[in-house]
Amino acid sequence: MNRDARSLALLAARAAHRAAQFIRAAARPPAAEWTAKGHHDFVTAVDEGAEDRIRETLLRAEPGSRVLGEERTPDAIAMAGLVWVVDPLDGTANFLHGHPGHAVSIGAVVDGVPVAGAIDHIPALRRYVAWQDGGAWCGDQRLQVSPIAEPAHALIGTGFPFKNPELLPPYMPILARVLAATSGVRRGGSAALDLVDVALGRFDAFWEMRLAPWDIAAGLVLVREAGGVVWDFDGRDAPVDHGPVLAGNRVMAEWLLKMVSGEG
Repeated sequence: MNRDARSLALLAARAAHRAAQFIRAAARPPAAEWTAKGHHDFVTAVDEGAEDRIRETLLRAEPGSRVLGEERTPDAIAMAGLVWVVDPLDGTANFLHGHPGHAVSIGAVVDGVPVAGAIDHIPALRRYVAWQDGGAWCGDQRLQVSPIAEPAHALIGTGFPFKNPELLPPYMPILARVLAATSGVRRGGSAALDLVDVALGRFDAFWEMRLAPWDIAAGLVLVREAGGVVWDFDGRDAPVDHGPVLAGNRVMAEWLLKMVSGEG
């Protein structure tokens, strides 16, 4: 099995490109064809078709690997060996409403360590690729997190806990604190693209109360290779797992960690 991180990133990018082409060509399904798989969480034949194409591309090239995919194998969480952690359509609600904030996200995880990733911003025709010790890239542009260190100058990304309404009571005070202290807060509806924005320096930091492995596997490689950090709410490196996520340049991440803990 090929474990070279750059080769894994390029393979992820190829699979993401194939899925993005399929999604761009697909008609948006009407609401009658949306299947609810959870609270305010829908899946369609487009998500499933994209994942099938990703799976075929990856397993043909790396037949000994496994796929942890949001739609087909969401419970296959053992991380031994090479595991592809796949969100075939991050921002499904955006896609279904014609909003441009949707993407394909593919991360390569080797023995539990995220080593490479690719995120394809479908409507924008932009692909972001990163690999361990190789940097984060969009074409020949190397990504770098923001240098801003003053909260009053900062633009912060977030995700609403719309799938987990029980998290709204702890979320709302954090949002109030961050809004009061910064130049703005934005919610895009795709965690993969939120992490891209951190890696690009568009967001100085980002937080969300609960994300899934496929939401972050590629994005955390992008952010870390762009010079940033991705933590849980205890300030430890975020694993590729279900849980809270905080990202940014180190200074802003440390500040945001105080905000989410109530110490700020």
